[in-house]
Amino acid sequence: METIKLDTVNNYSHFYNNTTLNPLINVVDLSKSNPHKSAKMTFEVYCIVLKQTKCGDLRYGNTYYDYQEGTLVFFAPGQVVEVVNTEPYQPFGMAICFHPDLLLHTSLAKQMNDYNFFSYNTNEALHLSEKEKILILDIFSKMQFELEQNIDKHSKKLITSHLELLLDYCTRFYDRQFITRENTNKGILAKFEEILNGYFHSEKPQNIGLPSVAFCADSLHISSNYFGDLIKKETGKSAQEYIQTKVIDVAKERIFSIDKSISEVAYDLGFKYPQHFTRLFKQRTGMTPNEYKHLN
Repeated sequence: METIKLDTVNNYSHFYNNTTLNPLINVVDLSKSNPHKSAKMTFEVYCIVLKQTKCGDLRYGNTYYDYQEGTLVFFAPGQVVEVVNTEPYQPFGMAICFHPDLLLHTSLAKQMNDYNFFSYNTNEALHLSEKEKILILDIFSKMQFELEQNIDKHSKKLITSHLELLLDYCTRFYDRQFITRENTNKGILAKFEEILNGYFHSEKPQNIGLPSVAFCADSLHISSNYFGDLIKKETGKSAQEYIQTKVIDVAKERIFSIDKSISEVAYDLGFKYPQHFTRLFKQRTGMTPNEYKHLN
C-alpha cells in the first residue's frame, strides 16, 4: 500500500489536483482529483473533509470510520489514516486543509484543544442533516472567497474567524448527534458499566492498577476524547469521575470484609498507596474508610 505524506497545505492540495491559494490554508475541491487507489496517508496538517459520496473505507488505527454521504471527518497532525478500496475510486466533496502555523498569534490557537473531535477516531464521524450541510458549505464558500482576494492586513483575521465559526458549528452539531444517537450512547454506557464490573471481579486491579479512561475507551473501540465527551453528555460526570464513583461503590462493599484490612482493600482495588485510597474515599463520602466501617 502506497504511503502518502501530507505535511504541507500545498502537498494536500496537489494530491487532489487543486491550486494552493495560501500556503497555510486552502479550500480543496476533492472532485478535481484523479481516481485514487488504496493508500496510507500521514498527516502533519489539520483537515476538515466533507465527504459527499462513499468513496473507499477510511481506517484509523485498527477500525473504520462510520461515514457516508454528507459526513464530516476531521484529521489532525500526527494521525495516520488508511483508505482501503478494492478498485480505484473517485473522491467527491470539499475539504479545508490548514497548517498549525496558521494559528500562531490568534485567539483560535488557545481554543484548538477544546475541539476534541480532531482526536475522535472510529465510528465517530459527524453526520450532517441537509440544513447543516448547506450551512457548512456556505462557510466553505466564504473562506474560498476570502482566499481568492489579495492578501491584506485583514486577511488572516477574517480567515481564522471563518474557521473558528466552522469549528463552533461542528461542536454544536456533535452535541446534536450525541442526543439523536441516545440509544447507541446508552448502549455504550451500559457496556462501560460492564467493563468496570468485570475489571473489579478480575486480577486486573492488582496487576494493572485502577482502571483508566484510556483502558475503558480502548475496550469499547472508541477514542478517549469521544468516550469522555459521550460520558459527560450522558451522565454529567467526566469519565474519570464516573470511574472514581464506581471505585467508591465497590470499596463500600469490600470495607466490611472481616478478613481484610483497609490497606488490603486499597491494594485489591488497584491503589498503589493506601493513603491515596483514604484521601479519595474521604473526598467522596466525607469520612475515612475506617469511620465509614464503624458507622455502619
